[in-house]
Amino acid sequence: QVDWSQFIAVNGATAHPHYDPDGTAYNMGNSYSNFGHAAKKKEVFLFWKHSSSWGQTDECPAQTTYTCTVTLHNSLLIVYFYLGNHFHSFIVFIEQPIRLDLLAIMTSRVRGRALSKGILWEPGRDTVFHVCNKRTGELSAVRYQAKALSMFHQINAYEQDGFIVLDLCVSDDGGTIGDFLIQHMRKSGEALDEVYNAVSRPLPRRFVLPLAVAADAPAGQDLNTLPDSRAMAMKLSNGKIFCTPEDLHGTDLLDYGGLEFPQINYARYNTRKYRYFYGCGFRHLLGDSLLKVDIQTKHLKVWREPGFFPSEPVFVPAPDGTEEDDGVVLSAVITPRQEKGTFLLVLDARTFTELGRAEVPVDMPYGFHGVFNASEATPTDQH
Repeated sequence: QVDWSQFIAVNGATAHPHYDPDGTAYNMGNSYSNFGHAAKKKEVFLFWKHSSSWGQTDECPAQTTYTCTVTLHNSLLIVYFYLGNHFHSFIVFIEQPIRLDLLAIMTSRVRGRALSKGILWEPGRDTVFHVCNKRTGELSAVRYQAKALSMFHQINAYEQDGFIVLDLCVSDDGGTIGDFLIQHMRKSGEALDEVYNAVSRPLPRRFVLPLAVAADAPAGQDLNTLPDSRAMAMKLSNGKIFCTPEDLHGTDLLDYGGLEFPQINYARYNTRKYRYFYGCGFRHLLGDSLLKVDIQTKHLKVWREPGFFPSEPVFVPAPDGTEEDDGVVLSAVITPRQEKGTFLLVLDARTFTELGRAEVPVDMPYGFHGVFNASEATPTDQH
């Protein structure tokens, strides 16, 4: 038994660690109790790493080291976070305008209020990207901002010619997080349609952050010079960089309700320039399709069967594959139809056509995430 609090003193951590090619694992968490007398007035986000031997020896916790910290001053309102964004040389923490009111959450039971009442969407506040050097631990002096957005999952992120390229699934309205209530999920017919129609659609978008910003660069200049990106990084008169994203999809994605739970060929293209990603389409509150997006052409490939609800797609690369999409996509598919059963779907990742399905004689609940554990797998194979 290992007491992780002796090595990582945080109040919360993300569900999505990231891995370097050598197996080093990175994660982030927040703390608002271990930083002295001023702890009540600030929240500290910490990024740490485990060496590539973690999980293989009894000594692995001692090899945990902090890489950098981000400090936010905001009393009892803490920032909602779900994951950190990991690059070859940098880590990016995205400060969304979604706050958790600790006092409201802690007293919700005695007041007879739902926990969701303590989740605050602040559309008047910009989104802030905090960039940290993974090796030195230094935070960039450049302040990167974007309009208010809500983010759940990252698609991929990489560095290219002095720029950070950050691909995310984002929504324009974070207030819809309060629509996912049990009383809404129990509705049906037109009543359920009304709930779905009020929910903001998650869409894949690309942000580009210039790492080197000249002090004499004129205000109003777009600093993004990448030839294959239409995202903008505008320098403002106050020296800040305002980022406007590029859509990574065509208009046909809207027919499938947007996209979430993105996956890539993680073992070979994590933190590298890539072309394809996979996800769930949400024509209703539960994902009812699997999608493959070609970033270069914005072309969409779809798997869908009425009445079936697939889980997050998991890409498994072909052992001898040479192309990015050489492999298969796995998804656990469920249905409420009693005459049909649950099955594991296997798609050819390149053509997105069905190769087969393995049916199981039991009912399964709907789940967010999946993982493929290969024999003799390393952490980078399993994400």
